[in-house]
Amino acid sequence: MKYPATFEPDHEAGGFVVTFRDIPEAITQGDTEEEAMQMAADALLTSMDFYFDDKRPVPSPSKALKSERLISLPASVSAKILLLNEMLAQKIQPIELARRLNTTKQEVNRLIDLSHTTKIDRIEEALASLGRDLELAVT
Repeated sequence: MKYPATFEPDHEAGGFVVTFRDIPEAITQGDTEEEAMQMAADALLTSMDFYFDDKRPVPSPSKALKSERLISLPASVSAKILLLNEMLAQKIQPIELARRLNTTKQEVNRLIDLSHTTKIDRIEEALASLGRDLELAVT
C-alpha cells in the first residue's frame, strides 16, 4: 500500500511538514527532503496503531495528486491491514476467525497485531477463510 503525502515547506522553522489526506493521524516533519521522507514513512506506519488499537477500518489510499509523493507501508503491514479491514467489514470477531482457522483466539489476535511478526501465508489463510484472496504484485 502506498499513501499520498503532501510535503509543505515550513517557511518559519525550515524543512518540510508532511501530511497524509487519507490518514490524518500521520503528521511529521523533517529538516531536509530526505529526512522528511524517512519521517513520513515512520509516521505513516506508527499511525496504523491507532486504527488497529481502536479496531477501526484503515482507509484505502487515494490516487496521488501531482503535488503529492507516495509513501509505502511494509508488505506485512499492508496484508494485516487487509485482514483487519475484511474482519471489520464482515463483522467477524477474532474468536470466530479462530474457529474457522482451527486455532486459538490468541493466534488470531497476533495476526492483527502490528508489533507481532506473522508469516504472510497465515494471513493468506485467514483471508481465505473470509472468502478473500491475497494477491501480491510487483510494479
